[in-house]
Amino acid sequence: MSNPAAAAIGTWREMRVLHTGGSRAGLGWAVARYALSGFAALVLLAGVGVYLLEHIARGEAIRHAKELATIAGRGVVEQNVTPALERGDPAAIEEMDATVHRIIAGGSVVRVKIWLPDGRIVYSDQHRLIGSRYALGKDEEAVLLAGKTEADISDLARPENRFERRFGKLLEVYLPIRDSAGRKLLYEDYERYSSVAASGRKLWLSFAPAILGALALLWLVQIPLAWRAARRLQRGQAERERLLRRAIEASEAERRRIARDLHDGAVQDLAGVSYSLTATAPAARPEVAEVMREAAEDTRRTIKELRTLLVDIYPPDLHRTGLEAALRDLVAPLAPRGIVATLDIPSDLELPNEVETLFYRTAQEALRNVVKHAHATHVRVRVEVDGRVCLTVEDDGVGLPPDAKAEGHFGLRLLSDLAQDAHGRLQVESEPQRGTRVTIEVPR
Repeated sequence: MSNPAAAAIGTWREMRVLHTGGSRAGLGWAVARYALSGFAALVLLAGVGVYLLEHIARGEAIRHAKELATIAGRGVVEQNVTPALERGDPAAIEEMDATVHRIIAGGSVVRVKIWLPDGRIVYSDQHRLIGSRYALGKDEEAVLLAGKTEADISDLARPENRFERRFGKLLEVYLPIRDSAGRKLLYEDYERYSSVAASGRKLWLSFAPAILGALALLWLVQIPLAWRAARRLQRGQAERERLLRRAIEASEAERRRIARDLHDGAVQDLAGVSYSLTATAPAARPEVAEVMREAAEDTRRTIKELRTLLVDIYPPDLHRTGLEAALRDLVAPLAPRGIVATLDIPSDLELPNEVETLFYRTAQEALRNVVKHAHATHVRVRVEVDGRVCLTVEDDGVGLPPDAKAEGHFGLRLLSDLAQDAHGRLQVESEPQRGTRVTIEVPR
């Protein structure tokens, strides 16, 4: 449909669908969908936030364990590392045991070891390890060189850790210390990882309620704001619909006025001129009579063209004349163009007003395409009723050009949208040199 009022009607229908939510989703459903999507985002953010918070808290717990190990190693153990302890003197070992069990071991710390740089264990609260020699790992060697505290999950598969396997997962903290002579040794303690994880969990749980509560509050605050915004949008759409409807009514009134003026003015005047020329021609000289008859014929042709234009400007009143009469008016101008048109429609057919209008618009657009593009010699317009009502416009022309769909045929696309609004379907079939068939089908 290429006339402005039809396009405006299509736009109005689209706005009405948007305004009513397509009869499937009203304002409440739209806000509910927004709330559900916001809740999904809230859950996602909460999950990510909890994961990050837990990760940060666990890192903080490990940092705290490293600080405690540094205090224990350098503030307690380092003061008791004597040459006697390094020689394996039982009294020195017993004195270190007392210090370790009183201050360090017994809580989350399950094992303490002191290493020489060559890999010999000079002290452990597990006495069976004292005097044993194991190769230091690269991490331990790096700590002795860098002089900083490090922590890692203990590798319980290593032989020097065989006595710690019964404790399960452990966090191993190690740092360099010095003996009374100033030589470097490696202090190492083993903490239950469960206690580290519990400390981290306690830390992040103290922050989680505030963060999750803030997110939930933000979500709850957005719901009434979304409701008000949706109401404003709905009112704006209703206002635009009202203005558009007024514009359509004004456009229809103006088209009706123009059509009436043309029919009552120019068409009637030309009809009078045609009758006068036809009546006067026999009394004139032969050469003048011929000119008058040609002028009368030209006038009648102009009247037909004007009447065709009137149909385009303001279609006939379908409610008064019926669909059959309106379709006959559409196919009538095809004969002077050399196109044989046939119309098949049940005489007793009664359709709703909106269906009659849709069928008329479809036939009008299809026949316009036949005249402009098809180069057809025959066209058939038929209406069939079989559970559903179907209008078909079929021609024997050259078919639509390959790029015709890409170029637009805006009228057919708009008709397809209108057919969907009526729970129907518009189908266009075209093959080169085999004609085009336009079919629209709607429920009765």
